[in-house]
Amino acid sequence: MTDSAEYETTTVLSGHTFLEGPRWHDGRIWVSDLYTKRVLSANEDGSDLRVEASLSDQPSGLGWLPDGRLVVMSMLDHALLRREPDGAVVVHADLAGKLVGWGNDIVVDPESGATYVGHFGFDLFAGDELRSTSIWRVGPDGTVTEAADGLYFPNGMVIVDGVLRVNESWANRTTAFDIGDDGALSNRRVWAKYGEPSDATDPFAALGDMVVAPDGSALDSEGALWVADFAHGRVVRVLDGEIVDEVSPGTGVFACALGGSDGRTLFVCTAPSFDPEERKADPKSELVAVRVDVPA
Repeated sequence: MTDSAEYETTTVLSGHTFLEGPRWHDGRIWVSDLYTKRVLSANEDGSDLRVEASLSDQPSGLGWLPDGRLVVMSMLDHALLRREPDGAVVVHADLAGKLVGWGNDIVVDPESGATYVGHFGFDLFAGDELRSTSIWRVGPDGTVTEAADGLYFPNGMVIVDGVLRVNESWANRTTAFDIGDDGALSNRRVWAKYGEPSDATDPFAALGDMVVAPDGSALDSEGALWVADFAHGRVVRVLDGEIVDEVSPGTGVFACALGGSDGRTLFVCTAPSFDPEERKADPKSELVAVRVDVPA
C-alpha cells in the first residue's frame, strides 16, 4: 500500500458549503454544493467556475442521460430533476412516498438511460433508528420501480460491465448486482467486506463500528474502486475486495471522482464535518485533487 503521505493534494475549489456528487463530464469537473442549492462545473484546475443549475432544494447525485441531458437528485423534495437543452429544470421523476430521509446518490446506465437512485432510508438528523431501505430505478420515461431492498444507506453507485456496485455506508460493505435486460437487479453478492455490520441501532453509535463507511466512489480502468470513507477521513482504493491504497487529505472526506485530461486526477470532496448547520454557517468544503497511477 502506498503511504498516504506520498500523495500531494492540491485545492481545486474552496469556500463552499458541502460539495457532493463529483463527476468528470465533457472535459470538466461537475459537483453539487448542497446548501447554496447549485450544480457547479469547472476546468480541471478549478478555473472558469460555472453555475450549471440553480435549484429550490439541495442537489446531490449527478448523471447524464444518453442524449446528454443532466439529471440531478433533489434531496428533500424527493424528486429526480432534468435540465433541458434550453436550461429549464423540470421533474424527471417524482419519488415522493418512496424515499425515506434524504435522496442521495444516483447513477445512470449509459446503455438503457435508466437512473438508479439511493436514499438514506431513515432521517439521520432527527434521531431515527438505523434501518435498511431500497434502491429505486427510474426509467428513461420517468417510470419508477423498486430495484432492490435490504440495503443500509445505499450510496456511491457505479456501473461496470452490466454490474451495479453500491456502497452500503452503514453496513461495512460494497454490494454488487447484475443488471438484467429489463433493468432489474439480481444475483446480489458482497463485492467488498470491510468488517461486520454493526449491532447498534443508533446510526451515530454504529459509525464507531465501521472499518470503512463507504460513501462516494470512483471506478478506475483496472476495475478498482476509490471509495470515500467518511468515518475516517480517507479515500481507499479497493481491488478484488481488498484495500490496496489510501489517501488521507487531513479532513472529512465524502465523495470522489476520477477524471482530468489523462484520467489520472482523483477529485475528492472534503469538509470538516457533515453537520448541516455547521456547513451552512461555515462554508469550508473544498474539492481537492490527487494524482494517481491508474486512470479512470
